[in-house]
Amino acid sequence: MDLKILSGGAMQGLMAEAVPLFERSGGCKVAVEIGLTSALRKAIADGAVFDIALLPRPDIDALARDGRIAAASVANIARSAIGVAVRAGAPKPDISSVDAFKRAIMQASSVTYSDGPSGLYIAGLMGRLGLAEAIKSKTKLTTGPVAELLARGEAELGLQQIVAILPVKGADLVGPLPSELQNIIVYAAGTSAAAQQSAEAGDLIRFLATPEVVRIIRAKGLEPG
Repeated sequence: MDLKILSGGAMQGLMAEAVPLFERSGGCKVAVEIGLTSALRKAIADGAVFDIALLPRPDIDALARDGRIAAASVANIARSAIGVAVRAGAPKPDISSVDAFKRAIMQASSVTYSDGPSGLYIAGLMGRLGLAEAIKSKTKLTTGPVAELLARGEAELGLQQIVAILPVKGADLVGPLPSELQNIIVYAAGTSAAAQQSAEAGDLIRFLATPEVVRIIRAKGLEPG
């Protein structure tokens, strides 16, 4: 029986490369289901059958408290920073300081971010910086990669996890948010409390910390957990 992983979308690229390595190393077959964090967390709470969940650490911890994830199995896998992107070839604004970042946001004709974990943070950040009302009319929310909107010319400036920006052709990463504004999202893995293959699931979680996978993690714009 295949191991089943429920993974947040930001980890899709990592899973696409790490899972085949695990299988070739002698591990069992693995099936990966990618989804929005909120949808996967609800599915798990409602009794979804799975072996491993790979989600932001707060969601994994909440599921462990609810008895859906085996708390002793939880391990941090990757750390994801938020970045700023523009359409490929477009001028890159200065975002080297908080003031420069605020000017870039105000001067952009449109701003896009997601309704995922990074988007929730960005929405709050705009409020804390006093920009929310000023940019309300030019803000575009998306359920997918913001870089795709940039590539299609539907928005000028995008904010999302760097791991979600880099794979999209037609968009360029400007850089990470200024350090004072940065929010690192830690992705963690944990086995289902009802997993039928808990030993194999544990093997896979440990495999995600091997040097081979760490190299992939860094190539995706992430840092190991």
